[in-house]
Parts: sequence; structure tokens; C-alpha cells
Amino acid sequence: MNIEFNDLPLTKNVEKSRFELKTDDYVTFIDYKEHAKKIWLIHTEAPEELKGRGTATAIVEKALAYIEDNDYKLIPLCPFVVTYLKRHTDWNRVLDESVTPF
Repeated sequence: MNIEFNDLPLTKNVEKSRFELKTDDYVTFIDYKEHAKKIWLIHTEAPEELKGRGTATAIVEKALAYIEDNDYKLIPLCPFVVTYLKRHTDWNRVLDESVTPF
């Protein structure tokens, strides 16, 4: 993760069912669905103004840490998250048993 994002807090916006990372005046987010200690990460989106700065990668890493720290299991549906997991297979540890490890 780009060091500039280390201290930015991840927000779990329950009303909108998304994780958010505020950078400057912009919000990068991941839509999620949650049920019975499982989280489905559905869609990641970074504002055009932040593209290329690594905010999407930062929010994925922070969301995975949240999932692990709170004893959830992950079902990744978002193509960006799946690509990240394929490159960082150590995160297979948070996958739900119904998901084939990458």
C-alpha cells in the first residue's frame, strides 16, 4: 500500500453497505453484502481524480484486514478484489470455505 494511505481510516458505512476510504475530498469505496459472519465484496470504485494513486489497492488491503480482524470470511465477487487476491495469495486465509483458493 502506498504509504500516504497508512494512516487513513477505513469506514464501514452500514447505511450504504460499503467500505469507504476518504482521500482529500474524494471517497474510494467497496460495496459489500454481509450475512452470518461472511462478507461479499461486490464492487470497488475510485474517483477519476484519484486513479493511479493506489487508493483502490489501499481500500482492498484495509477491507481484508478488517475482515480478518473481525473474524469474517470473504466471498470475493469484485474483479479488482479477485485480481488482488491472485497476486497476494497469503490472503487466502480469509476466504470462505466455499471459495476455491487462488
